[in-house]
Amino acid sequence: MSCSSYEPLPTVDKVDLERYSGKWYEIARLPQSFEKNCTCVTAEYVLETDKPVQVINSCFDTLAQKSKVTEGKAFPVDGTENAQLNVQFFWPFKGGYYIMSLDADYQYALVGNPNREYLWILSRTPHLDQEIIESLKSIAVKNGYDLSSLIMTQQSCEN
Repeated sequence: MSCSSYEPLPTVDKVDLERYSGKWYEIARLPQSFEKNCTCVTAEYVLETDKPVQVINSCFDTLAQKSKVTEGKAFPVDGTENAQLNVQFFWPFKGGYYIMSLDADYQYALVGNPNREYLWILSRTPHLDQEIIESLKSIAVKNGYDLSSLIMTQQSCEN
């Protein structure tokens, strides 16, 4: 289904990238080929003056039995108060990164994209209260996401 088949994906009003920067643990995700066989998934956002946000995604690949790191860049979309970013891991391709929900203390977030193919529940800690997870899942469903294939990310790894 194309992006135009959906209502616009709502985002939070404003994101302070300085507060958003740092390490986030993936609590849940929709399946993606680039995260196949991944457990212990984290994303780190690094701010540098006058540069795009550096993105460092890490996971433990259970099939290869080794850690995997992918680096990219995130570019805030003008006029969105940093609630929408374009993330690029491979030039020239960029993907939408829409922050749909964000805790006031920047402790957890719900991130998606306009075509509803990507979705992540992120937390500053490896585990998140089930009540919060259910609340974030409810927001996703309300905004057109099919969560039947949602993967709960294992965050306890011996690597």
